[in-house]
Amino acid sequence: MAKRTGEKYHAIIEAAVKVIAENGYHNSQVSKIAREAGVADGTIYLYFKNKEDVLISLFRTKMGEFTASARKELKNLQDPFDKLAKLIELHFTRLEADRNLALVLQIQLRQSDASIRSGIAAPLKEYFNIIEDVVSQGISEGYFRNDVSPKLVRQMIFGTMDEVATSWVMSHRVYKLTDQIEPVYSLLARALAKQ
Repeated sequence: MAKRTGEKYHAIIEAAVKVIAENGYHNSQVSKIAREAGVADGTIYLYFKNKEDVLISLFRTKMGEFTASARKELKNLQDPFDKLAKLIELHFTRLEADRNLALVLQIQLRQSDASIRSGIAAPLKEYFNIIEDVVSQGISEGYFRNDVSPKLVRQMIFGTMDEVATSWVMSHRVYKLTDQIEPVYSLLARALAKQ
């Protein structure tokens, strides 16, 4: 198998996002992805084992880019409340910028097989760790209340962002996901603030 870099690899990943968003994972044949990427069907198999590997790789690539960007952005911030606000902003801005990707991440990955869920676990855990690090810092430095578990708080922060994003993707009403940044931050920050 070829290295997972280069123009064709990225073209296939972008094509997979579009095709899966439009057709759903189960109705997205490798041939459709190849056609969208402008490559021969066989070229897909130089980079990926099968369609499942394409979906897992798509998630790993996109989530890897996101977590690297989030770590870089958070590095410049000291206050855990600022970090929380930045995480919410990055999460919603990224999804709003690419609705096809949002559809794949929020809808298609949820309907996947156990092997796919297992394949995406590591990059998702990396994102969870970023959130949990912010929570742990907030608790240890006295910004956040200390009567809650960092893991539970992380689940609530991610769960809130995830549900808001899923509702946006599935809504028949057109609105901006980024308009939800401030209300979500305000709600979570108030719940976390040390009394």
